[in-house]
Amino acid sequence: MDTMEHSTRKKVRQHPPALRQQVLAECEQPGASVASVAQSHGLNANMVHAWRRQERVAAAAQDANAATPAPQFIALPLPPSTAGALPDIRIELRRGATTVSIIWPGQAASECGAWLREWLR
Repeated sequence: MDTMEHSTRKKVRQHPPALRQQVLAECEQPGASVASVAQSHGLNANMVHAWRRQERVAAAAQDANAATPAPQFIALPLPPSTAGALPDIRIELRRGATTVSIIWPGQAASECGAWLREWLR
């Protein structure tokens, strides 16, 4: 018994790149209609529109790659660090008519805190 296989897949036509470029160039001409250009070459206008979209996407990607330079390391001169030079701690205590002003070096902030805790007991 002979059996016949039926293929449900459609054949996809491959058009030469030269034809594609020619059709796209004709579509870019002033006053050109995509539908008339496609018809003159025996093509479906939807396919020509798809080709045009693909070209725009490819051109945009190429422009984006060309416009964005590769990241590079740039060494910048920095001013000398001032982390070691902390401002002085200034405390002013008032009790009645008496005022006491204390100036403590900022580098010794923990010692200032310990002294203040002891003094306030």
